[in-house]
Amino acid sequence: MFPAAFDYIRTHSAEEALAALARHGSDARILAGGQSLIPAMRYRLARPTVLVDIGPLKELKYLREDGGYLRVGAMTADVTLERDANVRARYSLLTDTGDVVADPVVRCTGTVVGSLCHNDPSGDWGAAALAARAVVIVRGPGGEREVPIDEWLVDSFQTDLREGEMATEVRFPTPGERTHGAYQKIERKVGDYATAAAAVQLTLDDQGRVTHAGVALTAAGPRPVRVEAAERILVGQTLTEALIQAAAEEARLASDPFADTRGSAEYKKDMARVLVARGLRRAAGRLNVTLGATA
Repeated sequence: MFPAAFDYIRTHSAEEALAALARHGSDARILAGGQSLIPAMRYRLARPTVLVDIGPLKELKYLREDGGYLRVGAMTADVTLERDANVRARYSLLTDTGDVVADPVVRCTGTVVGSLCHNDPSGDWGAAALAARAVVIVRGPGGEREVPIDEWLVDSFQTDLREGEMATEVRFPTPGERTHGAYQKIERKVGDYATAAAAVQLTLDDQGRVTHAGVALTAAGPRPVRVEAAERILVGQTLTEALIQAAAEEARLASDPFADTRGSAEYKKDMARVLVARGLRRAAGRLNVTLGATA
């Protein structure tokens, strides 16, 4: 199929993009990498009448640490995070995620912010952002606002983005020395959507107790799922295999996937359990925690 007819506006500043959104209202959509939006338009799942292209906006193409956050601009491609030495050394959850988003060709054009705006429940960045407690920065007629990721991801392909606004940045809290994470994913083939996936992040104190936990699932419902029950089980405890299994079981219970050609709902629920356990073990290994034999 071909997309429905649309007008195309190529912008050269954020102000110009916002002005175009103000003129065209709900008929307009921002085009960044386009790796999610264009296929949706091709199959007429999305039918904007105006595309506002922010591709030329170098002001939104950056990756830097500032004020306790890793700041990722709206035009920063996935491959930038994948290849950045600082990210690979310190942001283990983001590194794991960036390595398995779609395929290398898509990662050269697709953007992290674009993925979070598209909010496909089978996308990878939503769960990673939940586990990391990311914040999305939005600009619009009322100025700039910060939206915690839990509030940003509203429903399938729906976010807290309002008419006339554009997301300009996502911020990931800078992890301390005792913070590590992991992202685990199964897929039918490279580049396919996740059959199931899990993001975890842990912070330990000097005694080895968990002071902060982030656990989230991909392809487990109509939007990425934060597993708060698993987080509560982990916080305040010393990591053991039994604790990991208990947290992983909460992920199975929280998962509410759709059956499709990738597997039954029960299979995907059990994979949520398996992948959370694997992720927690991997994070524990990165934190130099010895768990003993795994089940």
